Amino acid sequence: MRVLVVMDPIEQVNLKKDSTMAMLWAAARRGHQLGYVLQQDLYIDQGKAFGLIAPLAVFENTEHYYTLGEKQAQSLASFDVILMRKDPPFDMNFVYSTYILEQAEREGAWVINKSQSLRDCNEKLFATQFPELQVPTLVSSQQSLLRAFIDKHQDVIVKPLDGMGGMGIFRLFHDGPNIGSTLEMLSQNGQQPIMAQRYIPEIVDGDKRILMINGEPVPYCLARIPQNGEVRGNLAAGGLGEARPLTDKDREIASKVAPYLKEKGLVFVGLDVIGEYVTEINVTSPTCIREIDKQFGTSIADDLFAVLEAGRPKTV
Repeated sequence: MRVLVVMDPIEQVNLKKDSTMAMLWAAARRGHQLGYVLQQDLYIDQGKAFGLIAPLAVFENTEHYYTLGEKQAQSLASFDVILMRKDPPFDMNFVYSTYILEQAEREGAWVINKSQSLRDCNEKLFATQFPELQVPTLVSSQQSLLRAFIDKHQDVIVKPLDGMGGMGIFRLFHDGPNIGSTLEMLSQNGQQPIMAQRYIPEIVDGDKRILMINGEPVPYCLARIPQNGEVRGNLAAGGLGEARPLTDKDREIASKVAPYLKEKGLVFVGLDVIGEYVTEINVTSPTCIREIDKQFGTSIADDLFAVLEAGRPKTV
């Protein structure tokens, strides 16, 4: 296959943990031809989707892990698969990129994950479609509603709807002195909705990332365990990653979410689960491949490419 990756600058990746590199290495091992494009090099000309695309070769060598050829204008639809792996922030540039990629889809390309679903499925809000899998959750910009929620549940996590890596997450107690200022800051003085969730004590045992490939869970998850008194387990916030086999409850959660992922063309997804509760559904550029592979000898990116090689599911 011809495989195009849309990603952040390849020279800036964290080579020890980058999941996109795992995908690219798997593609190369399996004989696929790779192209590389930055978000700003996507464009539409006379209604057709193009990119200034560089041929890419990758090597499983920490001293020399890639080479790039010269950028050339190419049709995005000339690629069989396009991996949209641009990290958040989910800003208007990201949205514009999905519109260009959506045009490529109309021309026949298979974008992973589906462009419309990248726009539709905010990683915090998407999880609220499964209230039976969540702790009590409120999304609002109104301080009166947020304060009432905190009073009711006593111990609450609040966070922005567009954060990643644990940024902007606060734990608030009903009698805490900084409730007002925290809510004002996160909601931009009541102009922007935020999420409040009842605190889940099981976070001390880890915030589990369950990876889903075409609706099927990878048999192992990565529990991200908070360190040094932190509330957040995110690896970017210093959490310790411990790979574990899925529990029966993990599989039950995955099975409930799976049909919706397949319906929306979300082929590679990360469910965030604390205890027995889903907190987020990550669709933009889920990670944790490398940590699970290292601890359990899996090759999750190969599993992904086995699905891609089998062809586009009828539900997409």
